[in-house]
Amino acid sequence: MIRVFARKTNACPDDTKVFFGPPSKPGNGEITHISCTFTYDKAKAEKLADQWNNAGYSVSCGGPAYGDIGSEFTPGLYLKQGIVITSRGCNNNCWFCLVPKRQGKLHQLKIKDGWNVMDDNLLQCSHSHIINVFEMLKRQKHRPRFTGGLEAARLKNWHINLLQTAKTERVYFAYDTPNDYEPLIIAAKKMREAGFKYGKMSCYVLIGYPRDTISKAEKRLQSVVSLGVMPFGMLWKNKNGDTNKTWRQFQRHWAAPIAVGAKMKKAGW
Repeated sequence: MIRVFARKTNACPDDTKVFFGPPSKPGNGEITHISCTFTYDKAKAEKLADQWNNAGYSVSCGGPAYGDIGSEFTPGLYLKQGIVITSRGCNNNCWFCLVPKRQGKLHQLKIKDGWNVMDDNLLQCSHSHIINVFEMLKRQKHRPRFTGGLEAARLKNWHINLLQTAKTERVYFAYDTPNDYEPLIIAAKKMREAGFKYGKMSCYVLIGYPRDTISKAEKRLQSVVSLGVMPFGMLWKNKNGDTNKTWRQFQRHWAAPIAVGAKMKKAGW
């Protein structure tokens, strides 16, 4: 199936049937799906749908931006090979997050092969499911990464043992609300004691949301640095995808690995 993406990201698949713009040649009724993740890209997705349809392809348009909840995960179809999703949804109801609205409560999927785990909230899964995910990871040629974000408040010692035994390359936590910081302190301490240095621990930090300020955001980001965890500034966007130029400039200083690594080094990590 031809897949056309409204926005190119590092997570997009890269096989020969993946495209990011209008068709380069006429079609003959080939099944084509326009995939749109972000609501603010819907106009672009619909323009692409018209272009591909008018060129003779059999087109449908969907994706998270259209409320598609997703069913079983198919590796390599809409995400790059290696990325795997073993559960969807989340039982939290964070004000800024669309996951519960789109995906519903947490539900576990059949576990497929991959090494970059991108679940919405893996640690909400059952004990047996998490064990089976790590059994799957043992079969992979690559060291595992957990870029979906692990909820620090749910991190247990047995999770850390699994991460350690799997020789995990990197884990990501999240610091979105004030309540996330205390659990992050505890998680970072336990992870360091288990041998995870700052190069193996990162944390998404939400910035730029309503009533946030540059000084407040900088304080949060620096507080993550102080824990020996590498922060990654995640800039909040409204439903139209609008961002402020000043915030974009600020985020660049907290999203580039080299720049953030220099801050970590300056802090003694």
